Amino acid sequence: MTAPTIPFEQRLKAKAAELGFAACGICDAEAAPEAGARLREWLKQGCHGEMLWMETRAAERASPKGLWPEVRSVIMLGMSYAPAADPMALANQPERGRISAYAQGRDYHDVVKSALKALARWMVEQKGMGALKVFVDTAPVMEKPLAQAAGIGWQGKHTNILSRSQGNWLFLGAIYVDAALMPDAPARDRCGSCSACQTACPTDAFPAPYRLDARRCISYLTIEHKGPIPEELRPGIGNHVYGCDDCLAACPWNKFAQAAQAHKAFLPRAELAAPRLDDLLRLDDAGFREIFSGSPIKRIGRNRMVRNAAIAAGNSGDGSLVPALSALLGDNDPVVQDAARWALGRLEARCVNSPVW
Repeated sequence: MTAPTIPFEQRLKAKAAELGFAACGICDAEAAPEAGARLREWLKQGCHGEMLWMETRAAERASPKGLWPEVRSVIMLGMSYAPAADPMALANQPERGRISAYAQGRDYHDVVKSALKALARWMVEQKGMGALKVFVDTAPVMEKPLAQAAGIGWQGKHTNILSRSQGNWLFLGAIYVDAALMPDAPARDRCGSCSACQTACPTDAFPAPYRLDARRCISYLTIEHKGPIPEELRPGIGNHVYGCDDCLAACPWNKFAQAAQAHKAFLPRAELAAPRLDDLLRLDDAGFREIFSGSPIKRIGRNRMVRNAAIAAGNSGDGSLVPALSALLGDNDPVVQDAARWALGRLEARCVNSPVW
């Protein structure tokens, strides 16, 4: 008796799991038609801030066929980076800088792309598989709406993908194929009446549920924004120096996420888990490159990191940081100088108004 043939889609998902992906789903290339309209409205409102590449490539981003007309199916994959430690633990240690959980290990671009390419090679070896393209974050791909259409999870009120089994700790990758594959059922929104992520945001970056104004988002301000951070937003940044997990950490669905399912490449490096602000303030270019080599943090450069650390220092109330901040008043970067002046002013006011520093 001939053994039943295992469907390609089932074998694909088994291979994806073998390569370290925690989730894999399939959708038709035209399964999220509303995403393009939402993107255009978001861009029209200017909520993307200085991320001008989102505007210049909006037509390609609006739908998979806008980027590659031949695509027929999209395979969406998620790789877990669920943290073992509480991302909020450092909120009460103002002398330390908070780095987003996703950036404390190896650069996810390299890890996810390597696994995607391995899966793509396996697919090419299968009979009947045609052309395909792999994407991780840097291409104009609407990963989150496609992930929801492919059943991986739903786009929560904080605009990130939420999974019933993985919480919101997922890196997303996509494989576009010119073959028609059996699609999965789309994921259903399960946020209900919960607003935990909205109220957790220190800078009020959510004008409404499911809408993010990047111009107020700490992740945007500390990573993408190149100039001086608006002064009215600086107190809310607290001790965040790269990214922010506050809205993610607040989500109740994370109780189902297991750190054991996280890819080992994303385990935190000791020097990135809780860096001292004093050390960050004293970084030069060479020191920055040495510490953040192999990390996604390296792309913001030394000046932006020191700017962020100076703002965190101003929020810390820690007078021991005054010498390092004072040295930055003569920094070559005027943005760093501005952040240092502001921080020193904050610390001075704290000293004047407090009977004991």
